[in-house]
Amino acid sequence: MTVPAIELRGISKAFGPVQANKDISIRVMPGTIHGIIGENGAGKSTLMSILYGFYKADKGEIFIQGQKAQIPDSQAAIAAGIGMVFQHFKLVENFSVLENVILGAEEGRLLRPSLAKARKELQRLAKEYELEVDPDALIQDIGVGMQQRVEILKALYRQADILILDEPTGVLTPAEADQLYRILDRLRAEGKTILLITHKLREIMGITDTVSVMRQGEMTATVKTSDTSPEELAELMVGRKVLLRVDKLPAKPGQVVLDVQGLNVTDSKGVQRLKDVSLDIRAGEILGIAGVAGNGQSELLEVLGGMRPGTGHITLNGKEIPLKGPGSDGQARRAAGIAHVPEDRQHEGLIMDFHAWENVALGYHNDPAYNRGLLMDNAALRADTAAKMDKFDVRPQDPWLAAKNFSGGNQQKIVVAREIERAPSLLLVGQPTRGVDIGAIEFIHKQIIALRDQGAAILLVSVELDEILSLSDRIVVMFDGRIMGERMPDQTDAGELGLLMAGMNGKAA
Repeated sequence: MTVPAIELRGISKAFGPVQANKDISIRVMPGTIHGIIGENGAGKSTLMSILYGFYKADKGEIFIQGQKAQIPDSQAAIAAGIGMVFQHFKLVENFSVLENVILGAEEGRLLRPSLAKARKELQRLAKEYELEVDPDALIQDIGVGMQQRVEILKALYRQADILILDEPTGVLTPAEADQLYRILDRLRAEGKTILLITHKLREIMGITDTVSVMRQGEMTATVKTSDTSPEELAELMVGRKVLLRVDKLPAKPGQVVLDVQGLNVTDSKGVQRLKDVSLDIRAGEILGIAGVAGNGQSELLEVLGGMRPGTGHITLNGKEIPLKGPGSDGQARRAAGIAHVPEDRQHEGLIMDFHAWENVALGYHNDPAYNRGLLMDNAALRADTAAKMDKFDVRPQDPWLAAKNFSGGNQQKIVVAREIERAPSLLLVGQPTRGVDIGAIEFIHKQIIALRDQGAAILLVSVELDEILSLSDRIVVMFDGRIMGERMPDQTDAGELGLLMAGMNGKAA
């Protein structure tokens, strides 16, 4: 009988009164891709952090290749042949790829021999596992897909036979995700064992051999992937039947809310990021922006949200909005009726060390409901936060908890609740469900549709084509800072949109 590459027996872990893991047992066979899915806060990342030595279990045992193992820290995990690729990469941005790979694994007092050895080993690994990347490139100059390759190379350089990947496609485009699947398939073929933490059912069904489902800190099922279905897995994750498609009535567009004409943006390096962009959005409709990351979508959101200057003309409900100078900042945009769910919740949507109730006030601290004379009415703000947390099912429902202590999906719910509950004329929303579980995706989509049906205009940016196709009432595609074309969702498909995203229609619209 084959010995499991990993076996966890009776693992439990509590953080104060919160029981993150409850008596979890799991066997992962060698040379397989084993998926672990569950809602945000189900305990997936805690379990993997125990395996990687970030946390110590309150009770339970860990076996690696049939041998009982003590893993008090990450160095012990690495010594046991375990590598981990985190959802938020652990790379030094102003270091080169090569320097990041050897960081913490240098040999001897002189760096040059370590770099020479690492360069040779990287060439071998890149060729063997199709992980080509320029070893001399700075991390800050390469895309997230390449950065993820560097994280995988770091683990392989340290001779990992077991790889843990935490939400690996949360920051990748569809094309980058497909490339990752090919890399994982190659690693499996070479005998590596892979633990894949994800909430994306398409990934589970497409790449894994076995899948384990967690809910509220417990392991509810382990099945062969070929013996299950997305619908069954979603129900096991959430504990109820989940609608895997967006259910919405046809839009009833009204007056033009946002009108953008000839918008141009040049970044601090002199690179033109937006090139003569013109579009409009009407009340009661969702305009989806499709495109590979880095083609101007982020800059469009940032200009409209008051985060960076531009040139051109934008009007909101017929009133000109300045693109630079006084009245062009985010505070002025909010006062005008623009709400913004930014693409990066941790760097742009939240202050991670602030309490939840403090984060709910961000951008809205001048609201009379939050003020009492010259002072903030903190009690009113906390009560409002508690109400929002209840309505948006934020877990745990604790206004005093720091943002950094919520799971990614619950962090996103806090940002979405703060912005949507303002009943804005225009909602700017970037990557609304990035790193969010299936139950929260369904909920957030319903909130966006409800806001549309209340008459708001919504600009949606997402790298998930399924999300763009299912949520949008109209779709425009961006490539190299330009709008390449406009399509109606029921008259196009992912293939046609993909060609436009690659700039292959021959002429910008």
